[in-house]
Amino acid sequence: MEPNIISIIVGAAALAVGIVLGKVIFAKNTKKQVEEAQLQSQSIIKEAELKAENIRKEKELEAKEKFVQMKAAHDREVMQRNQKISEAESRIKQKEQSINQKEQNLEKQVKENEAIKDNLNRQIEVVNVKRTELEKHQEEHIRRLEKVAGLSAEDAKTQLIEGLKQEAQTRAISLQQEIIEEAKLKANKEARKIVIQTIQRTAAEQAIENTITVFNLESDEIKGSIIGREGRNIRAIEAATGVDLIVDDTPEAIVLSSFDPLRREVARLSLQRLVADGRIHPARIEEVVEKTKRQLDDQVMEIGERTAMEMGVHGLHKELIRMVGRMRFRSSYGQNLLMHSRETANLCAIMAAELGLNPKLAKRAGLLHDIGKVPDEETELSHALLGAKLAEKYGENPAVVNAIGAHHDEMEMQYVISPIVQACDAISGARPGARREIMQQYLQRIKDLENLAQAYQGVEKAYAIQAGRELRVIVEAEKVTDADSDKLSFEIAQKIQTEMTFPGQIKVTVIREKRAVNIAR
Repeated sequence: MEPNIISIIVGAAALAVGIVLGKVIFAKNTKKQVEEAQLQSQSIIKEAELKAENIRKEKELEAKEKFVQMKAAHDREVMQRNQKISEAESRIKQKEQSINQKEQNLEKQVKENEAIKDNLNRQIEVVNVKRTELEKHQEEHIRRLEKVAGLSAEDAKTQLIEGLKQEAQTRAISLQQEIIEEAKLKANKEARKIVIQTIQRTAAEQAIENTITVFNLESDEIKGSIIGREGRNIRAIEAATGVDLIVDDTPEAIVLSSFDPLRREVARLSLQRLVADGRIHPARIEEVVEKTKRQLDDQVMEIGERTAMEMGVHGLHKELIRMVGRMRFRSSYGQNLLMHSRETANLCAIMAAELGLNPKLAKRAGLLHDIGKVPDEETELSHALLGAKLAEKYGENPAVVNAIGAHHDEMEMQYVISPIVQACDAISGARPGARREIMQQYLQRIKDLENLAQAYQGVEKAYAIQAGRELRVIVEAEKVTDADSDKLSFEIAQKIQTEMTFPGQIKVTVIREKRAVNIAR
């Protein structure tokens, strides 16, 4: 028992000592931590005070800078206001000085006017006296003249007035002729300027339309299928399309010949589909041709709509749009009709703008001027009159209708744009390389033109120049007078217009010359 008690006591004593030592150590550590915390807090406070001091100094500097800036701005504003005030004061002073000067000048002018008035009054009195004396002398002089001439004053006045009238009429006629000649010269010069500028601004490339189309084949074996047994297939194609198919020795090619580009296009597309399909027989040919015609009609409408959109011509009737699209597949003397109409429209718009007219209306008339060349049915009317009829039918402006019908002088021109369309049509057709003819037809036309002029009495020689666009007629001076020359020129031009077919226009010039030659020996 005693050893246990002793061990318990020793343990308790050891526990007590440990507790005491633990408290002492904990107290020391706590004190150390408190001291460190105090030091740290003091350090933080110092840093905070330092930062606050720096911030305060920065804010003071910013405030000072801002104050300096505001003060400078205020000083500038004050200076500007003072400058404006001083300028206004100087202007007011100048105005006051000017007003004072004007008042002085006015007073001076009033005094001078009064002096002039007094002088004029004196002069008027002198003039009145002299006028009275002059009237007396004039009456006496008139009585003497009447006695010498044997005429009264009224008769003399009448003769004098008649003489002055005749002289004035002579001078007026001469002056009128000079004014007319000068106006013609200026008008011709201005017209040439406008036409040249218009042509230069719308310079377009020209491509001659062909009357044949070459259809290329992958091999010559396909030619037999196209020809068919005893030529049935080729006859069916020609009957359905109205195009001549020329199958010769040309390798891998068939020639499609027709003056109608639309028919050639139908034949080309139909052949293309038949060859691709491989089934070539008369029934199939008719089916494919009909289908191609319907699709080409849709393409024609698309071309017409695209053309109207590109040209800026809006509100066209669907039938007119279709006719515009059909122009793509028509040609005149080798010139594509759609390209010709587009070019004419652009020329009309520019020329109308130069003359101060409505360019949109002129462009519309220029685009539609040849729609009579693409009718659905053949008529006896000329293309100009037929085009005017169609335009009127589909609700076009009367000015457009008149321009279409009058562009070949088959209708009276009633609107200003009508001669513009006529001139631009001639310009487009007269471009070098725009149109072509077969050589024989060209030579025959030139020959017929010269023979037509030589058929008239008094004509010595006739020459067609400038590719048949001008006819020079030389007459015998003994048989044809100057007055007859004008009449002969008009008659020849009218006969050419009614009896011949020609592109553009033909100028007829009659030349009369009489030479009297004598030799002094």
